[in-house]
Amino acid sequence: MPADLTDYVVPDVPKAELHVHLEGTARPDLIRRLAARNKVAIPDGTFEDEDTFRWRDFLDFLNTYDLAASVIRTAADYRDVVYEYLVACAAEGTRYVELISSPDHARAVGLTEAEHRAGIFQGIDDARAQTGIEGRILVSIVRNFGVEAAERTAQEAADNPHEYVVGFNMAGDEAGFPPPDFTRAFAIAHDAGLGCTCHAGEHAGPESVRAALQLPGVVRLSHGVRAIEDPDLVRELAERQIVLEVCPTSNVALGVYATYADHPLPALMAAGVPVTLASDDPPYFGATIGGEYGVARAHFGLDDEQLVAITATALGAAFVDDQTRAALLNGLHNRPLGL
Repeated sequence: MPADLTDYVVPDVPKAELHVHLEGTARPDLIRRLAARNKVAIPDGTFEDEDTFRWRDFLDFLNTYDLAASVIRTAADYRDVVYEYLVACAAEGTRYVELISSPDHARAVGLTEAEHRAGIFQGIDDARAQTGIEGRILVSIVRNFGVEAAERTAQEAADNPHEYVVGFNMAGDEAGFPPPDFTRAFAIAHDAGLGCTCHAGEHAGPESVRAALQLPGVVRLSHGVRAIEDPDLVRELAERQIVLEVCPTSNVALGVYATYADHPLPALMAAGVPVTLASDDPPYFGATIGGEYGVARAHFGLDDEQLVAITATALGAAFVDDQTRAALLNGLHNRPLGL
């Protein structure tokens, strides 16, 4: 596990995040508060200690994630999860966040999608009112929940458009459930006008990246870093300007790379592949989005100008409406000293 990212100085530059799992933003103290409010027991095996989630490897992490998410039961719970995360991001100078939302997790605790969305949207509104931060949602399917569930979730998103629901993603057990089976789900989302991204090149190699790029509408990749193992693929990513949502601390914590020194983000940048920075599931890995910018400075040698360029890449690749994007980019390039 990497050092707690509170050890890193958060660079005084504006930030944006395109890859963070909504339920995975809830810190242990919030999970405890929600469980108490809902009068439910926290499942055994969720915590290592008062401030730490318990997990050993990637598949065990997925299980712990599901255990913790099981206490998020109501629209008010989802409001609090979203609101607390966005406010914390804003305190680190973050201006825009895309949260990966899993209707299947809400459905598993008995929430309708209307109730689920109502809580999320309230959290976005309340955080914006307090801090000015913009939040949007990517609807996510979970590979290991099956093809039928994936297509149902995609159709539900297509049938219920909303200005805050801007994209579509696929997460879960990447190595065990390759992309081709989910082609129809992505076609439904793409045809509905949702921006498409997909987890690949994390716990499976370059072949998973190539397969994800065959899915309808995919123009970004969640992680994608193991493309570095295939020079031809790296060149293709650079030529097509496929944006990678890179999560360095998650990659080190989960053993994709042994250390930050082994991480390919600098090599991908040098090859012309556009990258962004993201925290993935921050409390599970001791991360924050500000901390990821700090890691990029401390371990990859990026200066403020390069970090701002990464933020600009994120805003350019965001699945947000053009008017909001223009305002965010204008604020980025015409900011006062500091933020």
